[in-house]
Parts: sequence; structure tokens; C-alpha cells
Amino acid sequence: QVQLVESGGGLVQAGGSLTLSCAAAGRPIRSYVMGWFRQAPGKEREFVSANIIGWSGVRTSYADSVKGRFTFSRDNAKNTVYLQMNSLKPEDTAVYYCAASTRDWGEKEDEYDYWGQGTQVTVSS
Repeated sequence: QVQLVESGGGLVQAGGSLTLSCAAAGRPIRSYVMGWFRQAPGKEREFVSANIIGWSGVRTSYADSVKGRFTFSRDNAKNTVYLQMNSLKPEDTAVYYCAASTRDWGEKEDEYDYWGQGTQVTVSS
């Protein structure tokens, strides 16, 4: 079992930045695909970013809506992943979730096995 706890959410003005953290407990996450998803009010949860460090190197992907503005990183020594969010827009307002997958890769909700409780990000215009 892996327990995930997100932090770092808050209220920020458009154009501002936030860094979300996701601390894992229970097992080392270095071999897991780690992902970030978000759910805006009245909308379905959507993919934001995913990352894996495998034998062939690092693979990271981003949703088109955040590409160039968000950056995924991880610190395996701290068993923590991060999402640096720059140039935030009101449409980035959502609850952000961290997730872990035992699969080879994943950009869909059902490909993830463990989820955090989420952290609220609100971007004011």
C-alpha cells in the first residue's frame, strides 16, 4: 500500500505560481509511475502530468493545457513528487490529486492504483 498526501495548494492571482507537493508513505515510489490529475467544479477529473524513472531514462508528459507552464519533479530520497505551476490561469482552478501507478505508464485515471485526498488550487483573475 502507498499513502499519498498532497500539500501546497492555495489562493493565487492569475500569473502567479504555486508548487504542489505529494509525500508518499508505505513504499518507495522510485519505481512507480507518478501522476497529477485535477478536477474543476462541475467537471470530470483530468490528467495533468505523469512521470516515470525507468531503465531507459526519465519520461514525463503533460496535458496540452499546462505544457510549458507546469513542471513535474521528484525527489526519491524524500519519497516526494512535486508540481511546479507557473503562469497560473483562472481555468487552472481545481482540486489537484497525486496518484501512483504500478503499470508501465499511465495518463488515465483507471491506470492508477493509489490516490491522495487532493489539495485545492484557486486562481483569481
